[in-house]
Amino acid sequence: MAIVKRKFDVVIVGAGGAGMRAALRLSEAGLKVAVLSKVFPTRSHTVSAQGGIAAPLGNVTEDNWHWHMYDTVKGSDYLGDQDAIEFMCRHASEVVYELEHFGMPFDRLENGKIYQRPFGGQSQNFGGAQATRSCAAADRTGHALLHTLYQRNVSANTQFFVEWMGLDLIRDEQGDVLGVTAMEMETGEVMLLQAKATLFATGGGGRIFQANTNALINTGDGLGMAARAGIPLEDMEFWQFHPTGIHGVGVLISEAVRGEGGYLINKDGERFMERYAPNAKDLASRDVVARAMTIEIKEGRGCGDELDHLLLKLDHLGSEIIKSRLPGIRELAMKFAHADPIHDPIPVVPTAHYMMGGIPTNYYGQVVAPYKTGPEEVVTGFYAVGECACVSVHGANRLGTNSLLDLVVFGRAAANQIIEDLKINPHHKPLPADAADKSLGRLARLENQTDGENVAQVTDALCKTMQTYCGVFRFEDTLLQGVEKIKAVAERVGRTEIKDKSRVFNTARIEALELDNMKEVAVATMVSAEARRESRGAHARDDFPERDDDNWLRHTLFFSEDHRLDYKPVRLKPLTVDSFPPKKRTY
Repeated sequence: MAIVKRKFDVVIVGAGGAGMRAALRLSEAGLKVAVLSKVFPTRSHTVSAQGGIAAPLGNVTEDNWHWHMYDTVKGSDYLGDQDAIEFMCRHASEVVYELEHFGMPFDRLENGKIYQRPFGGQSQNFGGAQATRSCAAADRTGHALLHTLYQRNVSANTQFFVEWMGLDLIRDEQGDVLGVTAMEMETGEVMLLQAKATLFATGGGGRIFQANTNALINTGDGLGMAARAGIPLEDMEFWQFHPTGIHGVGVLISEAVRGEGGYLINKDGERFMERYAPNAKDLASRDVVARAMTIEIKEGRGCGDELDHLLLKLDHLGSEIIKSRLPGIRELAMKFAHADPIHDPIPVVPTAHYMMGGIPTNYYGQVVAPYKTGPEEVVTGFYAVGECACVSVHGANRLGTNSLLDLVVFGRAAANQIIEDLKINPHHKPLPADAADKSLGRLARLENQTDGENVAQVTDALCKTMQTYCGVFRFEDTLLQGVEKIKAVAERVGRTEIKDKSRVFNTARIEALELDNMKEVAVATMVSAEARRESRGAHARDDFPERDDDNWLRHTLFFSEDHRLDYKPVRLKPLTVDSFPPKKRTY
């Protein structure tokens, strides 16, 4: 079967904020850029980001990047790499002003400056008073950012492959990455996309959990492709459960609600966060709030007939603030919770939200990993940015509004690095003769499998297993059971069959291919969580309730081929300032 091959300078998989920020820089530099996206670019999951983008502009309260860096290190529970965190925080104000000049419609203060709101974990003077650091466009900041970047990319002649799915990385004998195989979702056509540089910006994989805030497209595709190509996955035990997903639905209610003055109450009407975080209260770090809410529910102070959720109260803010600053939140609450927040509290519960782990990279976006049994080194031709990457700036827990910042800082940084790298390696390397064999073999298995398992049923089993055995609180016996159960589900994935052989949009094939990727993410998560015997950030173990810096101040590396774990030290030395040594984390 002859496969069409196309050549580009750079192939980017993923058209969210990170992928489009990188594409814009590369296209404007005159490179031939292809961007693959499973959906129309402005439907990428970045569009769902509500609350803002963090930058120490100081428009409302005094601020500087040193304080932002301290908060991010502390928020990460000291697992974040401090050189990367300094890099991100030093560039934060610059990239926000850049977005402003691109035409991003930020809300404005009365003096005309960019509007900023407070968010959890933000402080002045290294843990002092609450800082106001999140630059916002009402409660649709991701929407504004994504549309701004898309318009700029159209102007820069970036080439988009819309409704295309990346299948597998192409690597040669030296381990260099030479491009990807990809499939047009409507027709099922497979194509080789050869590139001098390949950048993954595929987003997270939150769909592995039964209750999550993620879009249907967030199936960990980049991580699955990397894992199958021999790249380890870093820190996959760390998943953020957002405190306020709409009960029974999972749709996100932004932390911006609490930033504007909303607060959580239990069935007794008590503002319970004052007991868990007496200073920051409802604006404590997300992992702290999510655990507090889980405790309230477990101890019988939940709301509703089943006592299984809590209430987010914001009616006291007044209709004007809600309509002007939180219009999208009001719309979501009315649509999915049948509650108008102008009058009624919103029923909420902690919900799987964000993946702190991912493909290991440095702060230039270069993938850094061992090849086969060799030492850790830069993987030539391969880059990753955004939620699919682990830089690691978020460590064990991400602060709200640092995610959009991560996208644009490292999307731009990776593009700059690619431009420099292509000056040294300006030519395409020859593709191996078997470049497409792995992808064609996967498709042939799905096509020819008979009497196999149903993709939807196996997917459901995977999600239920993750939800049951790897949630907000984790226990030794459930984790040990979870490892066995998720490995059993992974074996079932290899026996799935496409029941609907028709080629109408290839929906069944896409879901089966996505399940291959979800399997890699789920197994990496469960195995890594069972192995980390401490509580740190979002990883809370009932049998090891304390953080253990002596033994566990290190990153996890999971190798898919043999389910092997390795570890590497956290980079505690920043680029130019003194490091922030680990200490007890309180709010």
